[in-house]
Amino acid sequence: MSSYRTALAEVLARAVAPCAEVTGTEGRFPRGAVTALGATGLLGLTVSTEFGGAGLGLPEAAEVVARTARVCPATAAVLRSHYAAVTVIDSHGSPWVRGEIAAGRHLAGLALAEDDTGEQGAEAQLLMPRCTAVRSGGVVALRARKRGVVAAGEADSYVWSSRPLGVPDGLTLWGVPAHAPDLFVPARPDAAGPPGSATSTVLADPVLIPADARLGSDGGGDDIVLRTVLPWLRELGAAADAGTHRLAAADSLARS
Repeated sequence: MSSYRTALAEVLARAVAPCAEVTGTEGRFPRGAVTALGATGLLGLTVSTEFGGAGLGLPEAAEVVARTARVCPATAAVLRSHYAAVTVIDSHGSPWVRGEIAAGRHLAGLALAEDDTGEQGAEAQLLMPRCTAVRSGGVVALRARKRGVVAAGEADSYVWSSRPLGVPDGLTLWGVPAHAPDLFVPARPDAAGPPGSATSTVLADPVLIPADARLGSDGGGDDIVLRTVLPWLRELGAAADAGTHRLAAADSLARS
């Protein structure tokens, strides 16, 4: 999508900016903005061209996040989580989900961090899931309390981490559909995350998913998180911060 910058400028003006104030002051999830981003191909920016995406990478995703953060920090936070999740899905997910993301009909999110993981750093905690995974035939039961999930209750699926099924070390990643039975999102959002980003805790007690929803090998998720997810989160987080700072500076100037 060589015209992604043009598409982004149009969406920011038409859909993101008009709802940004309500999103920030009332904490409403920017559903209209996300829908518009999907309709113009920006949710599928980093999906392989084989599945209908633009096939672009981290620099372009960071630009989209930074420019969006100048208008609406909540929408930028949603995009950051989405793009980081899509890097996993595009390498290990089903062709159908990849096509749905490319078509703008699927919003992804990350469910990696957990409560009560000790005093380790935030990134280290992502590599130490307490979530248990128990397989029975073709079904896996996941039991966990995931915190800081952006677009909780709004995303269509989550990239979810658990302890491995059958190996002693590492972690395993799963694609968990948001509509899976017994997946629960509290009504009150977490204090973390920009207002309107629907950052909340997601509970699975347990949630049942197909065994073939695994993303990558059993126990191989730590390598995916280290080599892919964390670098994307860092770069996209820096882009979002830069955009938000520019927004704050512009607001301060306007009030002076």
